Amino acid sequence: MNILLDTHYILWLLFDDKKISKSMKKIFSDPSNNFFVSAISMWEISLKHSIKKLDLLDSNPKEIYLELISLGIEFIDLNSKDASTCDRLPQDKNADPFDRMLIWQAISNDL
Repeated sequence: MNILLDTHYILWLLFDDKKISKSMKKIFSDPSNNFFVSAISMWEISLKHSIKKLDLLDSNPKEIYLELISLGIEFIDLNSKDASTCDRLPQDKNADPFDRMLIWQAISNDL
C-alpha cells in the first residue's frame, strides 16, 4: 500500500510516537507498505516553525527532511497538475489549505 503521511503523523513519528495508534504502528511496521511525504508537509513544517507556531525541540525542518530520508520515506513534489485540479475536492472536506492539498495529492496519486 502507498501511504501519504499527514504532517501530524510526520511529527508524531519523529517526536511523539505515543500519539500513533496501535493500528497505524502495525501499518508502519509492514515492509510491504511504502510511505510518502509531500513537499506541502515540509513547507507547512518550515513555515510554522519560522513563525514560532511549531516547536521542533532541538531540531529544524532540514533535519526533519534528512531524518525522513534516513527512514526510507519517499517525497513527492507539488506538481502543476495537482495544483491546478485541487478545486475538484469538495469544499466540505476540510478548510485548511495544507490539508486540502494533501488530501488532493493522495487522491490524485493513488496514495
